[in-house]
Amino acid sequence: MDISVTEKLHKIGEVAACSGLSVKTIRYYDERGLLSPNVKRSSSGYRLFGAAVFNRLAFIKRAQTLGLSLNEIENILQVRDRGQLPCPEAKQHLQAKVAAISQQIQELETLKAQLQEILNGWEEQPSPEAFDRTICPNIQRE
Repeated sequence: MDISVTEKLHKIGEVAACSGLSVKTIRYYDERGLLSPNVKRSSSGYRLFGAAVFNRLAFIKRAQTLGLSLNEIENILQVRDRGQLPCPEAKQHLQAKVAAISQQIQELETLKAQLQEILNGWEEQPSPEAFDRTICPNIQRE
């Protein structure tokens, strides 16, 4: 994964243009260590990227669309950087996402049922007594 001497190196603007990411995002990923070992510095301090950075950025973008956080992505990339296939690690993260989504769906179904119950019993003209005791009698129904 090291950048070879003969490999064409790309400046950050080129990487941004080709990847569809902003220069700021690429800098941030670099500062977090997500792009190493594909980044070198020129003698004047400019970031120079090997061609492998494009695959890495594509992976990061795809993983984010699947709901993985940058910390989770970093964990997967660290496994890859040790020379191991990170698929088992990625699978664990995706399984955790599925479990979390299932929990969220269950919570949303419960909320939906509560909202539907309120709407089913909605009174357009609540009693004056209820109006005096509550802000919105339909929501604060006992």
